[in-house]
Amino acid sequence: MAHVISNECISCGTCEGECPVGAISQGDGKYEINADTCIDCGACAGACPVGAISEG
Repeated sequence: MAHVISNECISCGTCEGECPVGAISQGDGKYEINADTCIDCGACAGACPVGAISEG
């Protein structure tokens, strides 16, 4: 199951650069993960400075 970004996201963009498949992009007010592209590796969750990313 794809990871998800909560409303705790501060839109810093750190996660976008960590995603090996380019599944993360700037959304409306926070970053978003494309569930169809996400390979569930968790690299983004480890990089998030505020812990806003978790397993969906």
